[in-house]
Amino acid sequence: MNVLNKTSKIFTLTILALVTFGVMAGGSYKNKKQDIVDTAVAAGTFNTLVAAVKAADLVDTLKGDGPFTVFAPTDEAFAKLPAGTLENLLKPENKDQLAAILTYHVVSGKVKAKDVVKLDNATTVQGSDVDIMVKDGAVVLNGNSNVVKTDIKTSNGVIHVIDTVILPPANS
Repeated sequence: MNVLNKTSKIFTLTILALVTFGVMAGGSYKNKKQDIVDTAVAAGTFNTLVAAVKAADLVDTLKGDGPFTVFAPTDEAFAKLPAGTLENLLKPENKDQLAAILTYHVVSGKVKAKDVVKLDNATTVQGSDVDIMVKDGAVVLNGNSNVVKTDIKTSNGVIHVIDTVILPPANS
């Protein structure tokens, strides 16, 4: 038997053993879809959002059954906030205000991009409506936040990436 055949047989047996062990152990060799929080963490571009979700004690909510639609601001979107704003919001005494801002980025249900473009507004989990318009083929929230990536599927909803943090109306 030549070395190539021997290597090929060892490789095949190794794969077969791994698959068999995974099935016998009740595991799966396929990746399971992650929830909203785990998807955001894995992306690596939502570190500020994840830190804010933790500070507002919303992790369990966004890991819940849902489904939820999250308009997720990137780290760059949070960087656009005026200096000191984020640091102030992350203080424990401002937890309720932070939670209100974050839940303003969440809509109940799974609203895919093909459905978002048909809406003029959507009621957020925070309770206020976010304005939605299509401008030059792009979805814009509240007139200033562009949806830059859509339909990131998670086990408990969908994420649409936005380039600017949106703020609830001052009277809410």
